[in-house]
Amino acid sequence: MSSYGSGRVSDVRWRISPVAGMRVPAEIYADKALLDESAVLACLAYVDLNPVRAAIPEASDYTFIQRRIRTLQGASEFSADGENAEPDIAPAPTQPSELYPFVGGAREGMPEGLPFHLADYLELVNWTGRAVQNHKRRAIADDLPPIFERIGITREAWLQLAKDFETHFCSWIGHAEHVERVCERGGQRWARGVRACRRLFPG
Repeated sequence: MSSYGSGRVSDVRWRISPVAGMRVPAEIYADKALLDESAVLACLAYVDLNPVRAAIPEASDYTFIQRRIRTLQGASEFSADGENAEPDIAPAPTQPSELYPFVGGAREGMPEGLPFHLADYLELVNWTGRAVQNHKRRAIADDLPPIFERIGITREAWLQLAKDFETHFCSWIGHAEHVERVCERGGQRWARGVRACRRLFPG
């Protein structure tokens, strides 16, 4: 059982992939391998937006993103209340210990974690949630979150991923070049779903 499929996002483990030549998650989501950071981000957002797609807003209180938000808010309150506290008191954590942390952009010596800034992810999910609720493209705000530039996914492709992430792919999810490398190493000429990868991860 995959960590994403079982809902245990904190269990994602990262490794250096000889296939993609970059840091990628070694775990599987619904029997689908996530081959690069864009696929990981799309998967996380898809899971966190389950209540939005199901039109059950009260269920949002039980999502991973809400855990992250509550922890961040708690750290801010602790910092505000602790201005006059004893200096040996440890600061409150800014991310939940049970979830895989956001550690900022990819860089040399990067600690283990998700290679994005938490603030950027929160902004992306907020924008995506509003866009999914609006349904009609003309009602979607044009001010795209800056993270779009980094992951190289168009607005239209991202919204398809946010709405139907599980339906587009077979075994591998990510940029087509990474899927093709997996096929080469496995002696396969072609993989089902590579056309969807090429269409939805064009960058």
